[in-house]
Parts: sequence; C-alpha cells; structure tokens
Amino acid sequence: MRKIVFDIETSNSPSDVGKWDPTLLDIAIVAIHDSETDQYTTYTVEELGKLWPVIEHADMLIGFASDRFDVPLLNKYYPGDLFKIRSLDILTEIKKTYGRRMKLDQLAAGTLGKRKSGHGLDAIQWWRSGEVEKVRAYCIDDVKLTKELYDYARANSKLIFKEAGKLHEIKLDTALWEAPSEHKITYTLPF
Repeated sequence: MRKIVFDIETSNSPSDVGKWDPTLLDIAIVAIHDSETDQYTTYTVEELGKLWPVIEHADMLIGFASDRFDVPLLNKYYPGDLFKIRSLDILTEIKKTYGRRMKLDQLAAGTLGKRKSGHGLDAIQWWRSGEVEKVRAYCIDDVKLTKELYDYARANSKLIFKEAGKLHEIKLDTALWEAPSEHKITYTLPF
C-alpha cells in the first residue's frame, strides 16, 4: 500500500482573507512522506505539477486536520478531485473516538516525547521574510510527527496526549485503516 503523509503551510492566514475557509488561502509549501520511496519531499506552489503523479498513484493520503484543512486547500489547486482518493485524517479518527479535537503538539509530546518545531503562523512570517528553507524544514517536521503518530497508532491502537501535566490515552481502532479499499482505482487524472 502506497501511503502519502502530507502537510501544507500557507503564505497567508484566515485573518488575511477575513474568515476561516482553507479554500481562500494560498499554498506556500506542501511536504510529503512517500512510503514507496521512504523519502520526504517538499513542493512550492510552482512545483505542484510534480506532486500530482505521486498523489495519483497513492493508495491513501494521511494527514492531521487534513479533512477540514489540507485536502480542501490542496484540492483548490489539483486538476482532479482529491475527495475521490482515499484519505485518513488522524484528528478525525481521534474526534470520532474521544469526542473532541486536540493539537498535533499535544499528541507528539504525549505519544512521542517530541514537540513541534514551530507554529503555522511562524511559517507564514518565515515565508513572507523569504526564509523558504525554514518553512520547508518546519513542514517536513510536521509530516514526520504525523507519520510517527500514524505508525504508533497502528502498532499500539492508541495515542497519548499531554494535558494539564498528565498523560491521557486515546484508544483507536486502527484495524481498518489499511484495509483494502472497495475502489480498485483511485486515480482521477491520466498519469
């Protein structure tokens, strides 16, 4: 199964566009981990054409808060329909089981003993000041955390978060996360 773990950093924020709607934002960097090559790669908005064949040949897209943010935003640029490609949003899975949302940083700290290397608003400022490599590194760091959380959840059927100085477990049923899809073809473009 070819899995693409991905994250997006934008060049603007909801306050810049007047409301929270990811389709009104602009992509700065997309970072991915491709399970087929075990490589991390980044793409600027000008390089997205190189990303499309990778996505078209993926069996599953994996993200954190990707159902509400990354997929709708990336779909704005995508010449096909990303909603036809199988995806798994770790945050959606947590909310279904635990009943509420939480931050990637909370889960990384509790589960992995690691912290995020910055904040999305930091990445916007870095982008605006021309620190493109800093944005690339930050975006890859978020992809690495997301991948590690996904792998941990699959192996242990749980994630752990830190809140008010205490660790809390979230039990997850991951048995179907990588189950074969009913759809044999996920491709929407002729690559």
